[in-house]
Amino acid sequence: MQLTGYDKAAAGRLDATFAALADPTRRAILARLLQGEASVTELTAPFAMSQPAISKHLKVLERAGLVSRARDAQRRPVKAEPKPLAEAAGWIDTYRRLLERRFERLDALLEEMQAKPQPRRAAPKRARRPRSV
Repeated sequence: MQLTGYDKAAAGRLDATFAALADPTRRAILARLLQGEASVTELTAPFAMSQPAISKHLKVLERAGLVSRARDAQRRPVKAEPKPLAEAAGWIDTYRRLLERRFERLDALLEEMQAKPQPRRAAPKRARRPRSV
């Protein structure tokens, strides 16, 4: 399906962001990095997994642009990059506002329907029984 006005590059970045955030370990790593940069060894400590496994998670986060690595002599600190999170939050916010407007219209319609007097329904007519002879 091709959508008009749909930026494929932005959609690809958004897809990568949501795919990276789909894993709870990656979300935990990112939450830790939002507090400040850390080395891979420091990131491995709270998890019951190997350093290579954490490195694989970091590669996914890095491909999505959610983290970046620097070189500081022997140390290679990893830090969070907020821009992809801001783009994802903006996308979500757009649809949140759209849904809020729809719910507001639905609420208004329900209030209008409740304010109108309901017509009284006549009791159903009973069928007459034929008389016995």
